[in-house]
Amino acid sequence: QVQLVESGGGLVQTGGSLRLSCAVSGASFTFNFMRWYRQAVGKQRELVALITKGGTTNYADAVKGRFTISRDNAKNTVSLQMNSLKPEDTAVYYCNAVQYPGGDGYWGQGTQVTVSS
Repeated sequence: QVQLVESGGGLVQTGGSLRLSCAVSGASFTFNFMRWYRQAVGKQRELVALITKGGTTNYADAVKGRFTISRDNAKNTVSLQMNSLKPEDTAVYYCNAVQYPGGDGYWGQGTQVTVSS
């Protein structure tokens, strides 16, 4: 059974940094796409960043230049380094693993990130 477990969320002041990590277990293969989503209160879940198995990355405009996604295929982990955090980054962040872009894949339980002003 595939499981994703996120860690690293917390409370930080505006301008601070956090690093989220996601560990994948139970998979006998490396997922082609690893993604971070976030959902703020009262808003829809949105894609923050993705990384392919080969290391190609893509970011939402709102986080470009501030967030960096990376992965370790050997350890089956994905991370999200978040710098220059803003109050509008406050959300629950979810890790997602899929084989194909259109698939729903597997989800972690989410980790709360709160940025105080």
